[in-house]
Formats: sequence, C-alpha cells, structure tokens
Amino acid sequence: MNIAIIGYGNMGREIEKVSISRGHKISKIIDHDTIDKNIDECDVAIIFSTPDSAVDNIKLCFDNNVPVVCGTTGWLGQFELINEYCNMKNGTFIYSPNFSIGVNLFFRLNNFLAKEMFKKNEYKVSVLEKHHTKKIDKPSGTAIKIADDILKNSSFSEWSLEDDNNKLNIKCERFGDEKGYHEVKYESENDLIFIAHNAKSRLGFALGAVMCSEWIYNKKGIYTMNDFLNNLNL
Repeated sequence: MNIAIIGYGNMGREIEKVSISRGHKISKIIDHDTIDKNIDECDVAIIFSTPDSAVDNIKLCFDNNVPVVCGTTGWLGQFELINEYCNMKNGTFIYSPNFSIGVNLFFRLNNFLAKEMFKKNEYKVSVLEKHHTKKIDKPSGTAIKIADDILKNSSFSEWSLEDDNNKLNIKCERFGDEKGYHEVKYESENDLIFIAHNAKSRLGFALGAVMCSEWIYNKKGIYTMNDFLNNLNL
C-alpha cells in the first residue's frame, strides 16, 4: 500500500518504520508545517496529529477518497460530525483511542470485570493512567474509554479527575518518556482486585494501526477496533 502519515511525532515515526517493515511505501508525510497536502496517490492515511488539527485532517482524507485510520485523541466532541461527514463522502474510517492489540483485549477484560463487580457495593473502583510529559490531553483517550465502559456497568453517571465519592475517579500522572500505563482497581477493606496494561514501547500501538490500515483500505464505512479484532486470527 501507499500510506500517508499525518502527524510526524514519535508515533508517526514508529508507524513509518512498521509500515516499511511490512512492505508498504510511505507516499506522503504531513506535519504541522507541511504546505503540500496532496494525498491523491495514497491508499490509506494513518493520523496521529495534534487534537486541534484532527478534524481538518480527517476531512482532507475523506475529500480525497482516502481511508482513515485515526489514533488522535482529544477531539471527540466532534466525533458524530466526522461520522456524518464520512457517510456523506462514502468514506472509510476507523478510530480508536488506542490501536494496541493488547490494550483492546484489556478493554474486553475491563468490560467483563465491571459487569462482575456491578453489585459488589463494598468495592470502590478507580482508574489510573500514566504517560510521558509531552502528552497533551489529560486524561488519555484510553483512560476515558476505560472509564466510560465502567460507567455503563456502575452506579456512577460520570467520571472526574478530582477525588469525589459520587464520581468515578481517574488519576493521571505525567513523567519521563512513559509509553502508557493503565490500571483499573477495585478495593475493599479486605482485599484488592486490579487489572493493568503496561506498554513497553510504542511498537504495539504502531503495529495495530498499520494492521488496521491493511484491513480497511479496500472497505467502505465506519469501523471500530472490535470489528477488526473479530476478524483477526490471534
């Protein structure tokens, strides 16, 4: 495939390496200072840009009939608008706050555990996420996904970054070059249950994004990571 990389930070560079290792060609790299944004020769675009440029970048791809794999977080207030634009343009779109296969299996474990713990009132649930100091959004898109899935199976109606007994607490830590750590903890007076995912490198995120691009480039419509995983032979 001919791949466009939109957003050429740490993730963009990792995607470039993974794409080339899997036999693909990087036909276009677009970053914040790129003037020429012609992507006509691209089969798919993988977007890890800044949140404030995400919507324009996604629309650029739909306008040029280029399928989109988007891992940028922090712009989801316009998610429904993008879905409508994709349908209007007969485009192809898959978004995930995290393209790591391991993280998406973690999402499934989180759902299962949340359902099991729903009526266990003696346990207090909380979410912890850790990332590098350059990460813009807080909490991470992955942590929001984790929290939202817990909310569907709990008595809480919303999450908070503050320690509030009436809300699901998300704690965020930023230090060094932390690749990404996410933890869900259920604690009572007597014991502690927790699940966690710890990313050792950015390779897992990049590999998942490239694998998704291989999967969607000849499709039409809007997809999720569950659609991808359900068709993946692990």
